[in-house]
Amino acid sequence: MKVTAGKFKGRKLIDNTYEHIRPTADVVKQSIFNKLFMEINGAKVLDLFAGTGALGIEALSRGAKEVFLVDKDIRSIKLIKNNLINLKIEGNCIKVIKSDFEDAIKRLKDQKFDIIILDPPYKSGFYEKSIKLIYENDILTECGIIVCEHDKKDEFNYEPFIVFDEKIYGIKKVTYLKK
Repeated sequence: MKVTAGKFKGRKLIDNTYEHIRPTADVVKQSIFNKLFMEINGAKVLDLFAGTGALGIEALSRGAKEVFLVDKDIRSIKLIKNNLINLKIEGNCIKVIKSDFEDAIKRLKDQKFDIIILDPPYKSGFYEKSIKLIYENDILTECGIIVCEHDKKDEFNYEPFIVFDEKIYGIKKVTYLKK
């Protein structure tokens, strides 16, 4: 697992040793951020189920201005912090929050994000709950994008957002939403 482009390109991230974390493959991560190429520079990004922190770190590497990494599991938080230390990332550009997604969204209701990444545990039912809370708390900018990584067989109700693109990578699907 490594950073695929930008300031930290080629730098290795600490490998996941926990069963509960399902990191995004480098090829999928690269494809996601290539798609977001025009939106990422100067963006404010929220990764609600951060796991290793790889997606948020990739966003920062590619020019995001500010990244919020949220995870409720202390093992994930430690892994994220170790990856940040390993890459010497510090300061106000990145915030690590130990919280479940519901409390995090409510606590961040005064913020607006350009990109929100959703990659919760598969079969958890958290996609629709997350999307509903994002809408109710109005934390996505008017031109913002929600990126959902999920099992390709899963279908969700994304309303009130609309799907503007989808890509399949083996057993995974990445769905892009906007207002």
